[in-house]
Amino acid sequence: MSFSDPLSITISAVTTPLPRVNTQGDETTYQSADGLIQVQASHDSGKRLRHLLRVNHSKLTPDPFIPAENVKVSMSTYMVFDVPVVGYTAAEQLAVYTGFKTLYTATSDALISKLLAGES
Repeated sequence: MSFSDPLSITISAVTTPLPRVNTQGDETTYQSADGLIQVQASHDSGKRLRHLLRVNHSKLTPDPFIPAENVKVSMSTYMVFDVPVVGYTAAEQLAVYTGFKTLYTATSDALISKLLAGES
């Protein structure tokens, strides 16, 4: 089963459609028309199961050394579920994720704001 196509992401109040552009094995990539936003979903199995959801974001910004020129910069944010092959049901994994999501979204994402400011 796959995600809906296209995916949609809203960043800074701008919603961008991300159609599926590549599926190779257990990895699928969704990408904006300009190529500046990507979402990747992948699965890896071995001694443990790893499920990854990743957003890659790029933009053009003035070069700090040559302000008349622009450079492409990028960032990524991702979530990995790393679970044993047996021992956790999908419902138990979802419950742990829900607790985690509640932790980091509480008080208008205060924990993430502090993390991005270098606090721990």
